[in-house]
Amino acid sequence: MKPYEKFVENILGAVRSSQGRDPAAATAIIQEALSAAGLMGGVASPAAAPAQDKTAAFVDLNPPPAWAAKFRQQAAQAAQPDTGSAGAGTAMPDWMARFASNLPGQGMASSKAVDPATHGPGQFLAGSFSNEAGTRNYRLYVPARPATGPRPLVVMLHGCKQNPVDFAAGTTMNLLAEESGCLVLYPEQAASANHSQCWNWFEGAHQQRDQGEPSLIAGMTRQVLREHDGDADKVFVAGLSAGGAMAAVMAASYPELYAAAGVHSGLPVGSAHDLMSALNAMQGARKKPAARSGARPVRTIVFHGDRDATVHPSNGEAVYRQFMQAAGTKETEERGDGHTRTVARDAGGQVVAEHWTLHGAGHAWSGGSTAGSYATSSGPNASSEMLRFFLGQ
Repeated sequence: MKPYEKFVENILGAVRSSQGRDPAAATAIIQEALSAAGLMGGVASPAAAPAQDKTAAFVDLNPPPAWAAKFRQQAAQAAQPDTGSAGAGTAMPDWMARFASNLPGQGMASSKAVDPATHGPGQFLAGSFSNEAGTRNYRLYVPARPATGPRPLVVMLHGCKQNPVDFAAGTTMNLLAEESGCLVLYPEQAASANHSQCWNWFEGAHQQRDQGEPSLIAGMTRQVLREHDGDADKVFVAGLSAGGAMAAVMAASYPELYAAAGVHSGLPVGSAHDLMSALNAMQGARKKPAARSGARPVRTIVFHGDRDATVHPSNGEAVYRQFMQAAGTKETEERGDGHTRTVARDAGGQVVAEHWTLHGAGHAWSGGSTAGSYATSSGPNASSEMLRFFLGQ
């Protein structure tokens, strides 16, 4: 039985079982069904998770329903102190508080403490960007080391159930950026846009230039370049999982803005168009993505574990093939400690794409820090290799 079929079966059974019960009991039954389908994991802080297992099952890609936002608003109003109105200030019932804590955006800290030893000695600024598609917050790392000219900019897109502070801790990108003098921008997906704070890479509305989330990320990138003296010729985008899939979308949609891309445990552009096709794509049953045309493909480096049970390893190969230049491209393969690296060079000998197959690895950022979620300290250092690839040509 396919994952989403099992999920539907469990939820329908939970609904039938909860009929006639009090709200707390009904909520517990439904939560149990969600957990069985792998959709309730990750609400605890990353620090509470076992250090040896920073991966989790597939998470919900759907945006929260309208009733959820209304319920959160009502719950917040119920929790306000008495202002003199009749009935105001009454504490919400225990079952309501427990139910509200499991709604999208509730019960999960928006960020962890920023530790210079983990996040670097520079400034980790908070900001936001808005356009017709909405508003997204971000964090920006500015190195403590004085700039000698316009700084390169790396845009880092977090995965599901992550946030910028957590992602920075897991990838250690700020520490490496301090050494190389790069700005690092971490856009933050809003819980109101997606239940699990996944970038909506799988929806057609968010796969196009100047629309939806791509327009927000590109607009935010340009804003940071203007305001922080970034080098417009050295702008790069990278991401993990859903963030990796969105990084591929950004590279394909804005080849004039991003000079190179890094996709870790992600998916090729156009491999899904809705939730069900996303589930299929993540299990390796993708529809064939449309051929890329027009602008020259953006140089891309890909990392993917060959034991990734969340996003099938074939997706890493598909991303690599999608962005490499087939005409006149020559490939070489080299084996290292726990990995195989395939390098594609154009007719002039320039590297246009790299594919790192991580042997024995699951769904986690390679060579990172367990101070963040979905990261492992084993394997090649993906952040270091990405910066080498980005800045080396």
